[in-house]
Amino acid sequence: MFEPTATSARLVFTDLDGSLLDHDSYDWQPAHPWLERLRFANVPVIPVSSKTRAELLALRVQLGLEQSPFIAENGAVIGLPPAWQHARLDRDPDDIGSLCVKTPGLDIGFIRKRLEVIRERQGLSYCCMGEMSLEDIMAVTGLSEPQARQARLREGSEPVLWQDDDALISRFRDSLDSDGMQLTRGGRFWHVMGHSHKGSAVGWLIDRFRALRGQRPHTLALGDGPNDIPMLQRADLAVLIPGRHGQVVSLEGDHVYHARSPGPAGWSEGMDHWWGETLPDNVSGEESPA
Repeated sequence: MFEPTATSARLVFTDLDGSLLDHDSYDWQPAHPWLERLRFANVPVIPVSSKTRAELLALRVQLGLEQSPFIAENGAVIGLPPAWQHARLDRDPDDIGSLCVKTPGLDIGFIRKRLEVIRERQGLSYCCMGEMSLEDIMAVTGLSEPQARQARLREGSEPVLWQDDDALISRFRDSLDSDGMQLTRGGRFWHVMGHSHKGSAVGWLIDRFRALRGQRPHTLALGDGPNDIPMLQRADLAVLIPGRHGQVVSLEGDHVYHARSPGPAGWSEGMDHWWGETLPDNVSGEESPA
């Protein structure tokens, strides 16, 4: 395990739904003190979610994470704020303050076309988010209408509601694999995407940090779902939060802390466990020294 020094840079990678955000209410207030503590210590908190870029752009503002990069659609989309951009490879000289978006996965148009073909050829029953009405998306996710519209703005992955026998999942997975795609289980949907995942996107950002800053960051990841496992395995330290999605998620190792509470309360519990005694606490309410 990587042992940080007092001056080691730190990064936090976090799932949103069911982790930093409550699974049902999407509230994050129990985690607010830790978000402020991390902000004071200049530790980037990086959302890593199945949500779309449109959804994350709004959430970053609400959470105060506008200066952090983000990973959307389970690793299919990576957003880089200016401080994380390579001056020659990424930055737009006509708009140096703009966000740079990387899409290491497959195009959504290709994914949706192949899902139509596979469903017809294999005789499988499933519904893609792109085929669902706003009302149906709102009913399944609990999102408001504006949020449901943002959720449909896919770029590199397609959520699927499985409506067939679970025994046929392996057939579906094999068909996707032959087309260069993979199946990932989320909290509410199955997600179809190219051969990228949360762990590979997290690794990409860690490498980018090292290239720009010249040092290896100490990393902590927090999540609750099966699609979070690659991210939790990639980080130096991990927090597995109990989920309310009804799925079995197993991860063991000395670097893993199993939180007792779900949602943002478990998120804060995990932060207390790993960094509660090593990260400065802004008890005076002063502004960050950066």
